[in-house]
Amino acid sequence: MSGLIMTLQLLLGLSLLVFIHEMGHYLAARMFGIRVNKFYLFFDAWGYKLFSFKRGNTEFGIGWLPLGGYCQIAGMIDETQGEKDLASEPQPWEYRSKPAWQRLVVIFGGIFLNFITGILILSCLLLGSSKGYLSNETVSEFGGITPSPLAQEIGFQHGDQILNIDGKRIVRFQDAQGMNVLFGSEINVLRGDDTLKITIPKDTYRRVAEQNVQFFSAQNFPVIVNDLQEGGLAEQMGMLADDRILQINDDSVFSFGELQNILNAYKNQDVQILVERKTHSIPYAIYETFELHTTLDSTGRLGVFVGIPFELTQYTLSSALAYGYRDGMDLLKANAKGLGKVISGKEKATETIQGPIGMARIYGAKWDWSRFWYVTGILSLILAFMNFLPIPALDGGHIVFTLWEIITRKKPSDKFLMVTQQIGMIILFALMFFAFSNDLFKIFR
Repeated sequence: MSGLIMTLQLLLGLSLLVFIHEMGHYLAARMFGIRVNKFYLFFDAWGYKLFSFKRGNTEFGIGWLPLGGYCQIAGMIDETQGEKDLASEPQPWEYRSKPAWQRLVVIFGGIFLNFITGILILSCLLLGSSKGYLSNETVSEFGGITPSPLAQEIGFQHGDQILNIDGKRIVRFQDAQGMNVLFGSEINVLRGDDTLKITIPKDTYRRVAEQNVQFFSAQNFPVIVNDLQEGGLAEQMGMLADDRILQINDDSVFSFGELQNILNAYKNQDVQILVERKTHSIPYAIYETFELHTTLDSTGRLGVFVGIPFELTQYTLSSALAYGYRDGMDLLKANAKGLGKVISGKEKATETIQGPIGMARIYGAKWDWSRFWYVTGILSLILAFMNFLPIPALDGGHIVFTLWEIITRKKPSDKFLMVTQQIGMIILFALMFFAFSNDLFKIFR
């Protein structure tokens, strides 16, 4: 059942994105009076289709092969039309008879609509589904950051307050945890009265992934128990709500972030826990310390819920749109950097490139609409980015040839475009085969 749910989510998500992409081409073409012969979701391979109807000069339909879709623009060499289809004299309503700048807009149409869709989805999620954001100022007010052991190795310390990243002030704390930061950056922090510059190496993203850690978090606040898990270790050893955890074995616990690191170090071991407890409040508060004993299991969890002192800042319509755009651009920058590392050989393609199985797994085995739209929004931006790559048969390839025509005022021949289209299709099929094979290899490895 989980496999079916993942497949259905992937099919629905990609169908929406393909429809939007092709609609971008369609609307741009019609804006300039260019005819569109066919508009299909999925492919009507060998002439078979599930449904179709004709409106004006365009046949709209749904094919039987769920591998994308297409918008067949009259007079354009693409995967559906070749040199033989364009042997007749160019007609005024054909793509090839229009000025180069209009043809450029038609090609950009799909990329543009996917990009806008991704930004709008992310913005709507921030405004509608998000509970708000934790401001960097609030983190600084409540003790600063808790660095992971990896972050401490690089130079961060408990209580550091982030001032700016690469010279830019950040408002949301989550922006200091983004992938772009881990690709290499310079962070200015306030430590006591001193301002320090810490350089994050360019390979930090890989080390974070290998160690599966959060680089640093906003958990540098005292560990005061808010509630106990029923039947958990903390309840069994006699811990109470409002207890403050001071020490585990010989390790002092100054913050919640430190607590997690310390507990991870003592998995499957006996521990002595020192807690501070208020025993009297009248006529004045009296605090006493108690020593509790237990044995941690393989998870290293005590079963306590800690009171978090933070209040989240709510998104407004304008801030949701602004941060939706920023999140989208950060995602595209991270993808561009990741692709650059694959091309340069610094990263293995087998570890980074995913096919349909990998994408389906990202959606998850449970149908969660918030997660569905988030993943779909990300895929919309990735689809825009991938189509912008200068590969023949992709929009990016058409853009390169059209820009060349605008600059040199020499239009590439139909034969040249047809050959490059065929080369591009071979490249795309090879990439698809590699991605799908890579997915299967990861499953059976």
